[in-house]
Amino acid sequence: MLQEAVDAGLYDELIPVAGPDGIAWAQKLARQEGILTGISGGATFAVAMKIAERAEPGSVILCMLPDTGERYMSTPLFEAIPEEMTDDEIALSRSTPGYQLD
Repeated sequence: MLQEAVDAGLYDELIPVAGPDGIAWAQKLARQEGILTGISGGATFAVAMKIAERAEPGSVILCMLPDTGERYMSTPLFEAIPEEMTDDEIALSRSTPGYQLD
């Protein structure tokens, strides 16, 4: 959130997210949903999940992820992901000949 928006009170509620939680959610989004986002995207999603926990059944929650994770590939955010593809990942890549990663 922009500091100007905070200073002007242009928000309904501030929900803090610890850095490790933002990292954990970014990793979960990448691993489980194939969504590559950065730490701020993970933190944004963490807030959406907190809101969803207390929302009325049938509520619709929109969560816009503010960045991509490409610039974080060499940071601790994705350090647990090996550089080389596993045999399963290679097999998956070969199953889509028009979209293979070489």
